[in-house]
Amino acid sequence: MAEIPSLRRETRYGIPAADQVLFNRYYLVGYSYYFRQAKWALEIMSPDRKYVDPDEVKRFNNFRPDFRVPEMFRADLVDYKGSGFDRGHLVASANKTETQLQNSETFLLSNMSPQVPGFNGKIWKDLEAEVRRLDAKAKIFETYTISGPIFDFVKPVQSIGTEDGNGVSIPVPHAYFKSVLAENNRGTLNMWSFIIPNEETTQPLENFQVSTGEVERYAGIQLWERLMGTKMDKEKNKTRKMW
Repeated sequence: MAEIPSLRRETRYGIPAADQVLFNRYYLVGYSYYFRQAKWALEIMSPDRKYVDPDEVKRFNNFRPDFRVPEMFRADLVDYKGSGFDRGHLVASANKTETQLQNSETFLLSNMSPQVPGFNGKIWKDLEAEVRRLDAKAKIFETYTISGPIFDFVKPVQSIGTEDGNGVSIPVPHAYFKSVLAENNRGTLNMWSFIIPNEETTQPLENFQVSTGEVERYAGIQLWERLMGTKMDKEKNKTRKMW
């Protein structure tokens, strides 16, 4: 993929390849035509730097197709209906609460991926909340996150939706990743990354920590590729203790 200038703050430390990059007002999505869903979603956490309890957020719930995606690759509401899977956010609704437009924009289906309800409403939600707690710390200047699906093609791949003209077939990811890049008040950049299976679990988040390099290998994308040098290479290949 050709180098994309840093026209948006979100792209400061790099932007992975994708079939179509969707520049939203408050976050970016790299869309995959093959998987009929995002390969990744990139955001800077809310600049108000306050921890937000997701149970207290007024959600718009106005799920809708993203008409910037070509119809043959575009997810629609009918694809999720009766599937047994949640329309799982990659950029969390609770991360975008300052304006109605911010929150509404997270309900575009290009920001959704089919998630097991017990995964979406539990450990994935817990991880989103933990990242907001990190960002709310006084010593943290800015927090970037990138999230997306992971497919294991050694295993059977389940799909939702149809191919009969009323929708598309959307493969269900086996797992999801989230990589967090935070800059503190000393100018130090730290990374934390996670891979969590798309299933209900009672295990703690720490059990799913991996190196950023491992996410790159499993997801097939480069993360934070504008960060260069021996120090950042070491950071990418370490598993840092959670905040």
